[in-house]
Amino acid sequence: MSNRNSDGLQDLGLWRTFLAAHRSGSVSAAARTLGLAQSSVTTQLQALDVSVGEPLFVRHARGIRPTPRADELAARLSGPLDALADALGTRPAAEPPIVRLGGAAEFLASVAAPALAPAVADGMRLAVTTGLADDLLEQLRVGSLDLVISAVRPRGRGLPSVPFFDEEFALVAAPALGIAHSPVLTRDALTDAPLLAYDRDVPILRRYWRHVFGIRLDREPALVFPDLRALAAAAVAGAGVTVLPTYLIADELADGRLVDLRPTDDPPINTLHLVRRPGPLAEGVAVVEQALRAAVADL
Repeated sequence: MSNRNSDGLQDLGLWRTFLAAHRSGSVSAAARTLGLAQSSVTTQLQALDVSVGEPLFVRHARGIRPTPRADELAARLSGPLDALADALGTRPAAEPPIVRLGGAAEFLASVAAPALAPAVADGMRLAVTTGLADDLLEQLRVGSLDLVISAVRPRGRGLPSVPFFDEEFALVAAPALGIAHSPVLTRDALTDAPLLAYDRDVPILRRYWRHVFGIRLDREPALVFPDLRALAAAAVAGAGVTVLPTYLIADELADGRLVDLRPTDDPPINTLHLVRRPGPLAEGVAVVEQALRAAVADL
């Protein structure tokens, strides 16, 4: 009887270690939460892999990633084990979980970072990854991220997504460039103006030309810089004409450093989506979503 009780308590300890690792996404964080050595946590997780018959976590550059089986077990075990720990008064003071957010660097820096600052100050831990939408969605699929702000709507039903924010784009330049701005500005007025582009294929400029002027843009850019903030700075300095999301240049438009060359009630838009990783909703994601929605409501 005593041996069986001892084995049961040992198994209970293993599953508490499992939950700590699942919630923190890190062996070292789980060890700190439980007051154990990292080697002990690693040994216990390996013992659970043997007991379950398959790996429960996959190592990656930023810690450990739960498998779908681990997500399933965590969803079933967290309530009962937390209730038992509360009854016994043994629940550890866990570190707040890390919310792993991905998106375009410009939006994250200009909108997300200020919006999430109060939550971080209150104790939330946030790890941000920047990059292209397709790459970030793939990281979401494999569990390396919890939430992505994506300009690409994921195909199929594997990644839950909802429309989040419509970026509006404007054709802008510095007043010093001498281009007369008008709602009826024609493409001919821009023939000699240098074009500033995010990519050599000028996707943003091309989309604007097609939407507003009704033609395909076939000019080469004078400047290629894969950062919209850098394009805004170059435009303010008088380098040329570019197309940028209005949220990014609100101050420059307000104080006259940049001018909307062709004001329109029908600007080109690009819909951003909030996309979650499959499986149970990671703790803290709802807080991040709420803060982001409040931020874009004021844009």
